[in-house]
Amino acid sequence: MAVKTKVLVIDDEVQIRRFMRVALEPHGYEVKEASNGSEGLIASVSERPDLIILDLGLPDISGFEVLKQLREWFERPVIILSVRDDEASIVAALDQGANDYLTKPFSLGELLARMRVALRHAAGNAEPIFKLNDLEVDIASHRVTLKGAEIKLTSTEFSLLKYLVQNAGKVITHTQILKAIWGPNSTEHIHYIRVYIGHLRQKIEADPAQPKFIITEPGVGYRFANAPA
Repeated sequence: MAVKTKVLVIDDEVQIRRFMRVALEPHGYEVKEASNGSEGLIASVSERPDLIILDLGLPDISGFEVLKQLREWFERPVIILSVRDDEASIVAALDQGANDYLTKPFSLGELLARMRVALRHAAGNAEPIFKLNDLEVDIASHRVTLKGAEIKLTSTEFSLLKYLVQNAGKVITHTQILKAIWGPNSTEHIHYIRVYIGHLRQKIEADPAQPKFIITEPGVGYRFANAPA
């Protein structure tokens, strides 16, 4: 019998926890529940889940504090599920180590897709050659082709593209991009990102004004598409 992927749902809403169990178990997930932050932290140790779905509005401990404590040792994916849809909350959660952020209400299909992306990255199964539509990024050889023609990129442009495709489907904040590409002392220089994202779009997008690959998440950062347009 195949081992099921274990998911811990930390949410004080009984209806949400019940929905998660009923919705996820038919898709091969084993669902564990916690009704508050304290229970969630204990369950994360005792259950050792493969993925945690965490609400920010918990009755005892802030979801941000739970996330902070989890990231001191828990390396598996954490997806935030919250009614908060303000940019500040989304950016803060992603910067503190959340793998993704969904706002309530949400669709089951979108949740399942985000879970698959997070679990795939955690398993280290990213392909050395990334392909989407007519774009191909060979990470090992630092080679990018579009419709079979090689695209010339600078080292910084390639580093940025590599970081985006390695996190395809995941929202990456401005701070995360700056730290990854330009280092921890460059977090105030958001204009770096705008300039280089613009360069990349000019080179790989059919219409840079309506990008299909590099998607802007307003006020948060960027997301590289992980499904054909």
